[in-house]
Amino acid sequence: MNISKELLACAKEKRELCENADELMMIVLGKDNDINQQLVICTGCGEIYKDDNAAAAKGWQKLTETICSTTPAVQVFSYRKLKKLEGMSWAQDAFDSIYLDEDTDLWAKPLATFSLSGLIHKDSNGNILENGDNVTLTQDLDVKGSSITAKRGVSVPRIKLVHDNEDQIEGKVDGQTIAILTK
Repeated sequence: MNISKELLACAKEKRELCENADELMMIVLGKDNDINQQLVICTGCGEIYKDDNAAAAKGWQKLTETICSTTPAVQVFSYRKLKKLEGMSWAQDAFDSIYLDEDTDLWAKPLATFSLSGLIHKDSNGNILENGDNVTLTQDLDVKGSSITAKRGVSVPRIKLVHDNEDQIEGKVDGQTIAILTK
């Protein structure tokens, strides 16, 4: 896959994870045509990118620094890799200290949530749900603990999956976060 001049300009003509002199390559973390969801790395990092074993993990200790990047694609890459390495104490320490803005957090989590829990969240029609999806309520819902009734047809933007229950998601209705059954 060729690296566009626009992506190279965004990356300031350098690798976004390290300072190695290896050849450049591109990692796509989302949509192929969105340079904001692409990352420029060296081929050396690219080789260990796909390797999750402990020997390769030593090369990933730089993630403790890259997770602090101001570039969302670098943050998402670092988040996902640290999540895969969570059995290593340094990786868990770095992961526990992560703060991502809401949009970046929603982008980073689908891969990590699915791969760790093994749960698959599906809507009432059987469609697979991911963090950040928008859903439409199929029936009126009385919200327990409040006087709100979420009406049928209301769109709930940017849902969050409940990590330990595939039958529930969370979303905001009338400014209040509520749990919603997916059945």
